[in-house]
Amino acid sequence: MYIISSYPVAVIFCVITMLCWGSWANSSKCTNDKWPFPLFYWDYSLGLILVALIYGFTMGSTGPDGRSFVEDISQANINSVLYALLGGAIFNLSNLLVIAAISIAGFSVAYPITGGLALVLGVILVYIKVPTGNPLVLFIGVGLVVTAIVVNALASARASAKKGNTSKKGIVIAILSGIIMSFFYRFVSDSMSRDFISPEAGKLTPYTAILFFSIGLFISNFIWNSFFMYRPIIGRPVNYKEYFTNGTLAQHLIGVAGGIVFNTGFLFSLIASDKAGPAISYGLGQGATMIGAAWGIFVYKEFKGASRTVNRLLLIMFMTFIIGLAFIILARFK
Repeated sequence: MYIISSYPVAVIFCVITMLCWGSWANSSKCTNDKWPFPLFYWDYSLGLILVALIYGFTMGSTGPDGRSFVEDISQANINSVLYALLGGAIFNLSNLLVIAAISIAGFSVAYPITGGLALVLGVILVYIKVPTGNPLVLFIGVGLVVTAIVVNALASARASAKKGNTSKKGIVIAILSGIIMSFFYRFVSDSMSRDFISPEAGKLTPYTAILFFSIGLFISNFIWNSFFMYRPIIGRPVNYKEYFTNGTLAQHLIGVAGGIVFNTGFLFSLIASDKAGPAISYGLGQGATMIGAAWGIFVYKEFKGASRTVNRLLLIMFMTFIIGLAFIILARFK
């Protein structure tokens, strides 16, 4: 299977993860009253499985090191498979909640809150299990990210006050999503061997871990997404019949594309964890919050007409976030 050779390459992979995780939700913009998000989400979950299989039979079956994709699946023990499946189910609930939060509060508010909390709590949980890198430098970076989250919250509060509205419901949902999301990477990481060149017997490699993660997400859709179909936080209720009658080919393909983008980022994060360590790999990937905020600010103009004070806060947020990510990168250098 394909394995990266150095930490700098791992950082590049993590940056790609950041871009993918911060951008995939744009595919949900194809949703409308006739094609609500829960219907789009079925295509997204199918896209996850599709791209996991594609990567498995290509990158996962290339190179002299490690185990091939099929061989890795055949030797996996039940505990490793269950950890990856559970990671998918946990992420799924969090992901559905953050999309609801984005719909209510916007990209630039919901993404930093959810991603920031998931970064802080997730890095702590993963680092406790697999301590990699300089902890002082790593957690200085995490602290700066927390600062960026607080600054973003202040900016959104001021902007909402000026517009005479509030997004408290969206913020609460985003916080809940972030707490739940912080656990999923730990379970997927626990399913994998720490050595990719000579993988531990019974454990998974990144290419099989992401497949079982995707299957776990899809299976849990029948619980989590079914709930949101019939009891939506926003929008109208939908049923399974509408998935087959209301969606156009283009809408189905856009949903699949969203899954492909997300899982490309996730796979690259798992591959990078070999040289970067799970905590740093996950932490850098969750820099996606900055990418999500950038989409909201610069593309969707969610802070259009904001005061100079709000704009200064947004600038401070981005600067603090970038510096925090730089510290997380430096934590692995000796």
